[in-house]
Amino acid sequence: MNPPRAGRRLKIIVTAGPTREKLDPVRFISNYSTGTMGYEIAREAAGRGHSVILVSGPASLPVPKGVRAVAVESALDMKRAILKDFGSADAVVMAAAVCDWRPARLSRKKIKKGRDALSLKLAENPDILSGLGRRKGSKALVGFALETEGLVRNASSKMKEKNLDFIVANRPLFGNQKSDFLIIDRSGRVSKYPGHSKEKLAGHIIDKVEALCYSSAKYEK
Repeated sequence: MNPPRAGRRLKIIVTAGPTREKLDPVRFISNYSTGTMGYEIAREAAGRGHSVILVSGPASLPVPKGVRAVAVESALDMKRAILKDFGSADAVVMAAAVCDWRPARLSRKKIKKGRDALSLKLAENPDILSGLGRRKGSKALVGFALETEGLVRNASSKMKEKNLDFIVANRPLFGNQKSDFLIIDRSGRVSKYPGHSKEKLAGHIIDKVEALCYSSAKYEK
């Protein structure tokens, strides 16, 4: 583990993976996220000597060395875990693919096939990122936008609405494949990272997080 480049150890919360929203004891709603991006960001930050808390939904990945992992399942679990350490954090990187909805009613018993047609009513999960944006103060707050169309437009809109310092945008990609990524900052500047692996992109993300944190009034001499 290397010492932080600027000599100051930051406390960084990173979220990763999908959430699972239970329907009954054996079924759930989820998505295809593997958690790779969040785990690579956590690995990069810890490798630079920062204090890293990885709040992860279900993922089949080893916890990076030097990282404190907090395992969660649902969006509500993830929100509670983040808020426990949010007050003392310098930065939050929300790389998790949080489910937007959950079943409005959890069946305590397995729903049987062959009975009446199943009608699934959904309830909206809390927008964790928007909530953090409203209370972030001088913290660095980073989000992700996975878009099938209007990549720059939709990502920029999300960044402004949620009060982010920058946002990482790309089209659907899961696993370890290389892809074309964009990073859009508050000034509207778009930085392109074509053909990048998630491991390589993680370095650019932590570079920007460090620059934000070390330039804030909190760290002025």
